[in-house]
Amino acid sequence: MIGKETTAGRAAKFTFLGLWLVFALFPLYWITVTSFKDPGDIFSFPIAYWPERFSLENYQGLFGKADFGTYLVNSLVVSTVAGAVATAISTLSAYVLARFEFRSKSALLMAFLVTQMIPSFIALGPLYLLMTDLQLVDNRLGLMLVYIAVCIPFCTVMLRGFFENVPDALEEAAMIDGLSRLGALLRVLLPVMRPGIVAAFIFNFVNCWNELFLSVTLMNSDENKTVPTALNGFISSFNIDWGSMSAAAVLTILPTMVLFAFASRHIVQGLTAGAVKG
Repeated sequence: MIGKETTAGRAAKFTFLGLWLVFALFPLYWITVTSFKDPGDIFSFPIAYWPERFSLENYQGLFGKADFGTYLVNSLVVSTVAGAVATAISTLSAYVLARFEFRSKSALLMAFLVTQMIPSFIALGPLYLLMTDLQLVDNRLGLMLVYIAVCIPFCTVMLRGFFENVPDALEEAAMIDGLSRLGALLRVLLPVMRPGIVAAFIFNFVNCWNELFLSVTLMNSDENKTVPTALNGFISSFNIDWGSMSAAAVLTILPTMVLFAFASRHIVQGLTAGAVKG
């Protein structure tokens, strides 16, 4: 009886997971199929769940009518640089918070956490005025600096948990062998922390890659716009270019999918490392 209940439970579980997987993947499937449909077939009835003929017209129009390649390059440069710099700064600040005690430590950690509770659009007005005074509006450097500032708080708290799970004895042994504190950090702790650092970088990269409000506010010219801003441009007051938007969405998803595919091992190790007390 117990065996039958176990088998029935497993069947129900896998059936539920299978249905949930179909439910979760269907939007991605539909966007991909729509991107390969002829523009005249997108609104055909009855609905075609598989295109009668594959067409690249949406992709050709994407790079012909709109300079989508420039948007991709802008997003790639901004997200990579901002993610890398934010991860580097967060690694050092997380090390300080994990290894040293000072008077304002608790208040600083609380401030980092509070910043994550404030919606970003609340600060758009003051931020725009500040960037205007600094002459960094419609400037990729300005957008990078804003993204770095946005990513640092949560990334610091995240990496602090990883540092606290690395035994102090590892660092102390390296310093006894003659390494300085900085040398022990670079040559001993960072290699051990690599999964967590990779996970933090990917988190920062994806956040910067998908961010819309700040990029729409700070980027005006086509030569500086990022992919989310370009996607937003396909929506007008009277029309939505579903074909071009679907093609752009597919190209937008691909870099993050490739990144997760190549770094999945580090991501899993990094996310599980913080949950185990060393």
